[in-house]
Amino acid sequence: MSGNSMKIVADGNIPFVKECFSSLGEVKVVGGRKITQALCADADILLVRSITQVGEELLAGSRVRFVGTATIGFDHVDADYLRKRNIGFASAPGSNANSVAEYVVAALLQVGQKYGITLDGKSIGIVGVGNVGSRVAQKAAALGIKVFLNDPPLARQKSNRKERGDRREENINKGYLPIEELFDCDFITLHTPLTFEGDDKTFHLADKKFFKLLKTGCVFLNTSRGNVADTDALKKTIWEGKLQAAVLDVWENEPDIDTELLQMVDIATPHIAGYSFDGKAAGMIMIYKAACEHFALKAKFDVESFLPLPIVPQLKINPQVGNEQEVLLNAVEKIYDIKSDDLRMRQILNEPTEKRVKFFDRLRKEYPIRREFQNTEVILENSCKILEGKLAGIGFKLSNG
Repeated sequence: MSGNSMKIVADGNIPFVKECFSSLGEVKVVGGRKITQALCADADILLVRSITQVGEELLAGSRVRFVGTATIGFDHVDADYLRKRNIGFASAPGSNANSVAEYVVAALLQVGQKYGITLDGKSIGIVGVGNVGSRVAQKAAALGIKVFLNDPPLARQKSNRKERGDRREENINKGYLPIEELFDCDFITLHTPLTFEGDDKTFHLADKKFFKLLKTGCVFLNTSRGNVADTDALKKTIWEGKLQAAVLDVWENEPDIDTELLQMVDIATPHIAGYSFDGKAAGMIMIYKAACEHFALKAKFDVESFLPLPIVPQLKINPQVGNEQEVLLNAVEKIYDIKSDDLRMRQILNEPTEKRVKFFDRLRKEYPIRREFQNTEVILENSCKILEGKLAGIGFKLSNG
């Protein structure tokens, strides 16, 4: 099949999808929730993000030969159905892992400021140590936080991940622990896929028992999937004062979220932790190259073909203004101010009940461009080795200038 004869249906929330995939055929861009069976009927390629459910109901009778999701997870895709129909499939594992890890860094620094918590020397339990969780571990360790890991599937593989010997990982406990051994940590953060059965089922992993066993004063974060945490159990735990703070980027029943829970948490965002522009573009290119390979076509583009110049190419910092953690927070806020996302999210409460679902979706669709720390070069006006190590460890480029 020649590229130019193909028809492509794509979620408009994938950046540059039309510019890129037009090299393969005619691209029709629509909202993710507006992708219907009728639209897919004569399409050869379907490109989605997480809000589109892909399976027999959507694709029955269509001529779709390749499905790509520009997301790291694919619980919204019936991969078995695609396999049986001999439909090619690709996701974008790892594409937004750094974006989510930077979100967690921003959240930790923000919560630290709000409650006077010094991060250095505290402990964090990371549940799920795949592409995202491992990045979170590296950045948390760089901040001086002691890292404890839980990942039963990886534990069964006898922790055979390659050791990098990176000094930034000195704080990471390399063994995979039973989840019960993470409950005494100061922070606990979820980075698992959503699964509904088997020994590693994650649906309502954070349930009534989970929250009951957590250390009093723990800070709870979830950027994985909303259904990994039981909403009622979380609300009860917050209401009882068990948690110091809660940070939620994902919600049960998205986009029809529990607005009572929204009012109870310290940081609330609309499932955008992985929405850095860099991560989105990387995810798009990953499925583009997979589609090219599937149809034996030559790829014309790479991620560098689309990424614009950094919004903040350079940042001058005086390490003597404020304590170390304040300097880090100020640097991070120049690139990503998580408070702005939280503020926009809370405006959903001003909407009539019947309009809140669309408002949530619009927050995601119209999400402003956010670039990753790696695009910004930091110049320290005075040398400070410890601060330099932390800035580099969370992803900034350092300059000797």
